[in-house]
Amino acid sequence: MSPERTIFLVDGQSFYASVEKAAHPEYRDRPVAVGDPERKSGIILAACPLAKSKGVTTAERIGEALVKCPDLVVIRPRMQRYITISLLITEIFESITDQVEPYSIDEQFLDVTGSVGTFGSPDEIARSIQQRIQLSTGVWSRVGIGPTKILAKMATDNFSKKRPEGIFQLDYRNIENELWPLPVHHMFMVGSRMTKHFMYMGLQTIGDIARMPLADFKKRLRQRMGKQSDIQAEYYWQTARGIDPSPVVSSIRGNLKSVSHGKALRSSLYRKLPDIEVVLLELVVEVCRRARRLGYQGRVVSVGAAETDGERSSGFGRQTTLQHPTSLTHEVAEAARKLFEDNWKGLPVSHLYISLTQLSDDSTYQLTLFEDRAEAYDIERATDGIKDRYGSGAIMRASSLLASGVAKERSEQIGGHYK
Repeated sequence: MSPERTIFLVDGQSFYASVEKAAHPEYRDRPVAVGDPERKSGIILAACPLAKSKGVTTAERIGEALVKCPDLVVIRPRMQRYITISLLITEIFESITDQVEPYSIDEQFLDVTGSVGTFGSPDEIARSIQQRIQLSTGVWSRVGIGPTKILAKMATDNFSKKRPEGIFQLDYRNIENELWPLPVHHMFMVGSRMTKHFMYMGLQTIGDIARMPLADFKKRLRQRMGKQSDIQAEYYWQTARGIDPSPVVSSIRGNLKSVSHGKALRSSLYRKLPDIEVVLLELVVEVCRRARRLGYQGRVVSVGAAETDGERSSGFGRQTTLQHPTSLTHEVAEAARKLFEDNWKGLPVSHLYISLTQLSDDSTYQLTLFEDRAEAYDIERATDGIKDRYGSGAIMRASSLLASGVAKERSEQIGGHYK
């Protein structure tokens, strides 16, 4: 760990809602939230500060939010737009440093250690970033500054978001006075379950953990959670002290281990095998297309499902090894269908999952005597090209037009939300 590093965690305030307010100047002085306005039972994905001041909260039902705030403007999400804005913000960061690591669509880490001499002090760089993002996108950003990613993150979450200037520096000089007095649930990665454990142990603040010798903390956590808790103890103890040797890296993807796709379903609609098979095939189509785009083929096909009739619940996850690696839809679909039929207990299905593992390069593949696999790959890749150019809804199987199909709806969405 190098204490001389200067790391930012930049967070876009109410990101989705801020993007929409920038796109709709007529709503400048109106409370705005992002969600599906046609579904009162849907949830609020984001709310602007004005809406939050009227009691609207993220993840609450839209109907409940409208009761609190009758003049709330609910705008349907546009995920492609948010991704585009996020990438634009990344370009702003990359004009300052080449060490930019996305943490989420609205949060990114920057290591500006090597940029201080060129662009000014950390505070000056942070203010410049805020101004450039706001001018370019209309989004106000908060910046946490620290010598480690952990401290930068906790600086943003606990301090920057609560200050009008939106900037706060948390380091080893002020950690004891600023961070340690905070309740333990304000520590990064401490959820409600761990909070209960810590409170039971009498550890009410972050400082209660940080001041304790590591050996003593491990011993107490062992008594509470068992012998397997030593790794957790060390992680939480280091987090409380701001210790984090992990660097900011521009790419964190390693070798791909699997290609997968899943879908949550309304179990009341998927009681019959023909209806379930439609979605199963659609998932296989997406998995194989993604594998081809990434240049992979797989030899192991896995199928998972959750079943429930409201009273009984069941589920399974099974896999099978193919004769040779493939990313051809019909070959994977045949294996997936057999796995499902052999293991399905007959209850309505609420979730389906397909994955392709034991991956290998698809630049070479096995030929067979009874099928022209080369021609099959050519057809699949031609279909991929049409979808890449015109969208995944440009060409699809006829079965997806049945009432049980979900591919057409999903072609209009990103991550389950409309583009």
